[in-house]
Amino acid sequence: MVDKGQVISLCRSLLRAGRQYPDYNIREYAKRRTLDGFRMNKNLTDHSKVEEAYAEGKKQLEVVERVVKVYLAYPPKTKNIMELKLQ
Repeated sequence: MVDKGQVISLCRSLLRAGRQYPDYNIREYAKRRTLDGFRMNKNLTDHSKVEEAYAEGKKQLEVVERVVKVYLAYPPKTKNIMELKLQ
């Protein structure tokens, strides 16, 4: 059975993993998608659905961590406009 602490830990882990993306747009998308997903499922009461949502979140965390490694190994050649410093 999944308790509230595990869910909060998963949310924080997803947010932390999303912050590692070098691209601003992907960082913001990961943050938005994580928060939206947890807000959408916050009213789940059926234990099987909670377990299912938690398992899906764990799978998404593994995907994010794998993709971050690829992005860090092969960073984009150009910076996003949001990442450029004003002169």
